Amino acid sequence: MYLGLDFGTSSVKGVLIDAKQKIIATASAPVRVSRPEPGWSEQNPEDWWKACNTVVKTLGKLKPKAIAAVEGIGLSGQQHGATLLGKDGKVLRPCILWNDARSFRECVDIETAEPRAREISGNIPLAGFTAPKLLWVKKHEPKIFSAVAKVLLPKDYIRFRMTGEYASDMSDSSGTYWLDCARRDWSEKLLAAGSMSIEQMPKLHEGTDATGRLTAAVARSWGMPKRPVVAGGGGDNAAAACGIGAVTDNAALVSIGTSGVMFVSNDTFRPNAGRAVHAFCHAVPGAWHQMGVILSAAASLEWLAAILGKPAPKLTAALGSKLAGPSSALMLPYLSGERTPVADAQIRGLIMGLGHESGHKTLTHAALDAVAFAFRDSLEALKDAGTGVTRVTAVGGGSRSELWLKIIATVLGVPVDLPAAGDVGGAFGAARLGMIAATGADFRKVLTAPKIARTIKPEPKARDAYEAHYRRYASIYPAIKEIYR
Repeated sequence: MYLGLDFGTSSVKGVLIDAKQKIIATASAPVRVSRPEPGWSEQNPEDWWKACNTVVKTLGKLKPKAIAAVEGIGLSGQQHGATLLGKDGKVLRPCILWNDARSFRECVDIETAEPRAREISGNIPLAGFTAPKLLWVKKHEPKIFSAVAKVLLPKDYIRFRMTGEYASDMSDSSGTYWLDCARRDWSEKLLAAGSMSIEQMPKLHEGTDATGRLTAAVARSWGMPKRPVVAGGGGDNAAAACGIGAVTDNAALVSIGTSGVMFVSNDTFRPNAGRAVHAFCHAVPGAWHQMGVILSAAASLEWLAAILGKPAPKLTAALGSKLAGPSSALMLPYLSGERTPVADAQIRGLIMGLGHESGHKTLTHAALDAVAFAFRDSLEALKDAGTGVTRVTAVGGGSRSELWLKIIATVLGVPVDLPAAGDVGGAFGAARLGMIAATGADFRKVLTAPKIARTIKPEPKARDAYEAHYRRYASIYPAIKEIYR
């Protein structure tokens, strides 16, 4: 048996699979985000550990024999979070999350200190990355900064609690802005630009490697007498790609979660920092990936649901499943800034084209359109990096909306595949990585593509109207960006 744990922004999820990769049981537990200041986003790492224990023990109650037979565990997690530990291994402050925008000025500081930063990393420094967060802490919380002994990403903090090891994988570490992604190693120059040292970094592993075993105490608490190995795992999107077998060149997925990601696997390193394409190491050896990232995908719909006082599923259900064309309103989904292609932490969203006739349906439709247009922005940036996408596999909670998938397929102009197993996500990919670490199996034989239940094709009758609407969408940011300076 193999266990995958995915540490997301809103919940921790667990998936238990057998040797044939059949899902035996699933469980989840919520975690809370704190926003102490506008643009800030933090979580208490202890909440992840508590939720992790809840998930594992729930699975143990559901399938006690299966839990007792677990031999490998894989981890998937939200990227970029700065979890700061002192010499005693204790957390020094709440973790600053991936969607925290406070450190945009520190991105400039990094490139001033190291003019070759983009060339070394293959990426543009962004406020969501880990490195600028540490510079912010240095400026505003110097006592805490001076006490930092280790910096861990969210899933790697849980690994530390599970195994006692300071370790990370290549894909997750790519998002720190301390990694030379082409060489798959920490960069002394990038670390120096961020006022950090290699001694403060965890040991690097491939996502398929074993990084340690559960401590005796944790194994006993979880009912796992075999003390399973813990795989390197991956950042959430790389792990999700492992879940759907997107580990070969040009295999693509679109992830519609809190954030949104257009993900393409590459057999070579292909950066495009100029348009804020994320060029990272994959969670498997000898592979990389590109991502176009939207900070507020399903989060845009959830924001609207909170404003309108109705659950998001009810809002989307009211639209039906037929697609005639775009909403009469046009939304820019930059609720917490945006990454690809604008790389602007200060920009904010808007809704335009409202009239007296505009109601819940108009606004909901506009939100769905906006996320699809943001994915199209990412697709265009990937094309500029020399990557062609002919079809995508959909994952994430938003993939449950057929209308949303029709909009995305139409705006992107490519078919969207839905796995037969449903939304497998990062936890399933993590479980697969746990299997590889425990058995030593060839990742190419384990990380196969799932059966496709159905394919959503672009709506030809709506294509022209959506193309015109996208052109309007693409013109908004250049027109308003100076307002937010």
